[in-house]
Amino acid sequence: MTASPIHRPTTDLLTVEVSEPAPTARLTVVGEIDSSSAPLLREHIDTLLDSPLSELTIDLSGVTFLDSAGLCVLAAAHRRVGSDVPLRVLASSRAVIRPLQITGLWQLLHAEQVGETAGSTA
Repeated sequence: MTASPIHRPTTDLLTVEVSEPAPTARLTVVGEIDSSSAPLLREHIDTLLDSPLSELTIDLSGVTFLDSAGLCVLAAAHRRVGSDVPLRVLASSRAVIRPLQITGLWQLLHAEQVGETAGSTA
């Protein structure tokens, strides 16, 4: 079952789907996260965090590009949940893993590598 609490058109660059509704929510993100599409991701995260959650998973395994705007959204989500809600970030492509590693967010978010490229981020 896939449902989205925000009924807005997706951008050409990004789709965000909410599955496993609260209290254990999962966002599946596909496409490119840049300054034009990051607000869509932020809206979905904020909407979920406005309801009681026991865990939030952000699955970025379908993301092909991640810039500073997307990194800011992820850092803001981390700050907002604090230690109250476990936050999981999943990534599979080098285009997402490297920016997270370079900025230190990989460790801060306790991100996990999933999918076909697992083990190949040398």
